[in-house]
Amino acid sequence: MSLTLHIAVQYEDFDPAVEASRLTDGRTGVGALVQFTGFCRDEGGRLSALELEHYPGMAEAELQRIAEDAVGRFSLIGLSVIHRYGKIMPGERIVLVSATASHRQAAFDGANYVMDFLKTAAPFWKKEHNADGSRGEWVAAKDEDDSARDKWVKE
Repeated sequence: MSLTLHIAVQYEDFDPAVEASRLTDGRTGVGALVQFTGFCRDEGGRLSALELEHYPGMAEAELQRIAEDAVGRFSLIGLSVIHRYGKIMPGERIVLVSATASHRQAAFDGANYVMDFLKTAAPFWKKEHNADGSRGEWVAAKDEDDSARDKWVKE
């Protein structure tokens, strides 16, 4: 079965159902589809938006590298990775990872692997916009994201 791979860094919103169809329609070897959609939170009403910036060209290349690693490692037969940039309001989608495989565990592991490396290796930056109008801060990297990534390196 031929691989379906889709990588996008875009301003526009995306539709998870469209991405699921891209990976499954007419593909009878697919046994599992796992999707993760990340949303902008309002942090208990504190945030009015997140502003996401990226390094054009480098962001896409890094997502491609991560995706190709996941495909090879987990024998994925389809993978879609979409990451938005720009000002994103609470409740709006930020990121989508859709993975298909012959078996469910490979699809789950592939999607988790992509997210764990996307959070730590892809050149994206987030700036908070506070609901009270005060100046927001750039979001710092989190140790738990590094720990999640590192579990794949140790295997």
